Amino acid sequence: MEARGRRRTTVTSVRAPEQIICVDCGGTCHLLPHPETEFQPGDPVAYRCSDCMDRWDIVMPDEDDGRGDMPPEGA
Repeated sequence: MEARGRRRTTVTSVRAPEQIICVDCGGTCHLLPHPETEFQPGDPVAYRCSDCMDRWDIVMPDEDDGRGDMPPEGA
């Protein structure tokens, strides 16, 4: 039985894109090997650019806001 006033929360998995565009050089960043293939919102995901070798760590977005690393509005 569920306690009065409590709501159940369901978290869905998020699939990270295999490639993203490098902000620094415009090259292609590839998802670094990771034992997980699906992530939870808020999980960090790492990429490496094949052109400039920069590493990018990105926070997977929440379904509700879709913003990931972006700070809350008004912050």
